[in-house]
Amino acid sequence: MRIVVTGREGQLARYLQAVGASSGVDIVCLGRPGLDLAEPASIPEALLASGADAIINAAAYTAVDRAESEPEKAHAVNAVGAGLVAEAAQRLGVPIVHVSTDYVFDGAAGHPYREEDRVCPLGAYGASKHEGELRVAAANPRHVICRTSWVYSPHGQNFVKTMLRLAGERDEVGVVSDQFGCPTYALDLAETLLRIARKVVEEKAAASPLFGVFHVAGSGEASWADLAEAVFAASASSGGPSARVRRIETKDYPTPARRPADSRLDTARLQQRYGIALPDWRASVGDCVSRLQAGRAGAGSPTPVSPLASS
Repeated sequence: MRIVVTGREGQLARYLQAVGASSGVDIVCLGRPGLDLAEPASIPEALLASGADAIINAAAYTAVDRAESEPEKAHAVNAVGAGLVAEAAQRLGVPIVHVSTDYVFDGAAGHPYREEDRVCPLGAYGASKHEGELRVAAANPRHVICRTSWVYSPHGQNFVKTMLRLAGERDEVGVVSDQFGCPTYALDLAETLLRIARKVVEEKAAASPLFGVFHVAGSGEASWADLAEAVFAASASSGGPSARVRRIETKDYPTPARRPADSRLDTARLQQRYGIALPDWRASVGDCVSRLQAGRAGAGSPTPVSPLASS
């Protein structure tokens, strides 16, 4: 079985390669310059020659704040590009597993979001991802759209790595405490996406309950401040850097993009139709911190201060 992944260097793509290698699946990651979701002509050329049995679209424009000043770039990758990936999968006769986000919601529901809840993105990033969902669904009826949230790993730029860096620089970090979501470990997400892709390869009926929109996120819920405290506790337990968390409100740390105050995701549909539940986020944070401290993952590029944390 060959599963083609769009993106090569991101948190998710790296773990999809690792998980695929350990489970005997041929994972082919395609990225720039050969495949660039911002360059429409590159997409069918790369994918139609890939020999894919399924495609996982993991590539995305994820700079939430920067998207407010360059919405055209976000739209080109997350909407137009995603739609063309799904179209190429349809031409190949294979399913597409597309990664989306909790930021398609406005955070005002007051309960964990179900797949059928009203979509109302607050910013350019969320709007581009929502448009991508629509284009993917329209282009390929054999689609699995996976909304996830608060992804972190030992690779790349993410909240967990930022907190550990800040803990090495200061004794106290102010972290937003009035935004809530479901922290998701990229390793857990990669394992789940691969299980989904393997299951739908042989599913030819577009009306199958295995296709559609699913919420895929770590079990449990947290605020950003809760997540920071868990990171520091895990680090301290093995002699690593730690800091006190000073809980602040969103209004105390304004950012260019508005973020949903409560984007928790209900994952019951994933459990019912696939029998999958991701691990509790606390255990996964511990594993991520351990890998970072043990040096089993590359340090990646320098991580900027999170827009959810202040000095």
